[in-house]
Amino acid sequence: MSARPDSDLVRAAQAGDVASFELLYMKYAPVVHAIVLGRLPAADADDVTQNVFITAYTKLVSLREVAAFAGWITRIARNAAEDQRRRTGDWTQLDSDYAARATQADAAEAAHALAAIRALPEAYRETLMLRLVEGMSAAEIGERTGLTPGSVRVNLHRGMQLLREALGEGDT
Repeated sequence: MSARPDSDLVRAAQAGDVASFELLYMKYAPVVHAIVLGRLPAADADDVTQNVFITAYTKLVSLREVAAFAGWITRIARNAAEDQRRRTGDWTQLDSDYAARATQADAAEAAHALAAIRALPEAYRETLMLRLVEGMSAAEIGERTGLTPGSVRVNLHRGMQLLREALGEGDT
């Protein structure tokens, strides 16, 4: 990962430096993917994530406040996910690898957990997706979302509490 600040990368990318945009992509793709996966079936998440970065690349010159890149790219992700959800309406995801899994119970449990995360309020959902699905540390989540360390801790703690309750593990 680049040690250059996001604002430097954004300015360079706005000036046509593709390598700088690639560094932004590497840094923010997990964040965008987590946001999208929290709203859409896994089968759509990769495509919508790519579309978010295509949109960002084509509209990057319009970003006036280069320090606002993190908030800007996450807003594009949320909007793209909502647009996709509206276009596809209600959906049922069929997992083609379901029968090949070691146990169908594990797959069902994972689907149940993901559904429970998706039902959480947005702040908790996104923070938990970044932690549990994308494997980011609390510091990485804060750095990439602009949340303070305290906000990340609170969102993770409260989100996990709500998730445990939703999964029927509230008494443990």
